[in-house]
Amino acid sequence: MQVSLQRLRSDTEKRHYYPLFLDITGKECLVVGGGSVAERKVMMLLKFDASITVISPEVTKKLSSLSDTGTIRVRPRKYRRGDLGNAAVIFACTGDRDVNTRVRKDAGARGIPVNVVDKPQECDFIVPSIIRKGDITIAISTSGLLPLASKKLRKEIEKTVTRDHAVYIRIMAAFRKHLLKTVPDSKKRGAIMRHAGSMEIREVIGAGLKGMKKIFGDHAG
Repeated sequence: MQVSLQRLRSDTEKRHYYPLFLDITGKECLVVGGGSVAERKVMMLLKFDASITVISPEVTKKLSSLSDTGTIRVRPRKYRRGDLGNAAVIFACTGDRDVNTRVRKDAGARGIPVNVVDKPQECDFIVPSIIRKGDITIAISTSGLLPLASKKLRKEIEKTVTRDHAVYIRIMAAFRKHLLKTVPDSKKRGAIMRHAGSMEIREVIGAGLKGMKKIFGDHAG
């Protein structure tokens, strides 16, 4: 029996998430729970330089070690309503449904975005599969329907996005910054960047910033 794609869409696409990159550098992120799932959330948040507090009577060895080094803060007790503080985002990662529900309600009352593990219908946001290479961040989501598929897609994309792409981004960003300082004419800057953008990635990497300046000579300052 065949099922049309349109029928599948109507049955599954109940909720859509708007893709958004949030700057959490130095901002308070609260993780309620101390198990392996909480640990994974913490490790990802650390990649983006967040300020992290974990609340749980028990935590994994890894989380305990991070606390000992001052990398994160751990409050070894049960969750309390006043724990939300000035959190920018909250993750409810406990194995206790009642606790996760309380965290969800408290966060909602204060307008703080919350992610409830394994309950996408209760989430203000979901955490995508993430590829991070240098300044390149790629987020993949199936709208909470099939996280396994997100991970599969991530592995496929990781094969094509290499460190060369990250180096290319750094060089081109530095070149653009140079142009902003040395070429006041916005149209001329645009023309130079379009020309530079047509170059092959390996060509830009081989030239480096100094080489890029030399290639475009007086036009690039």
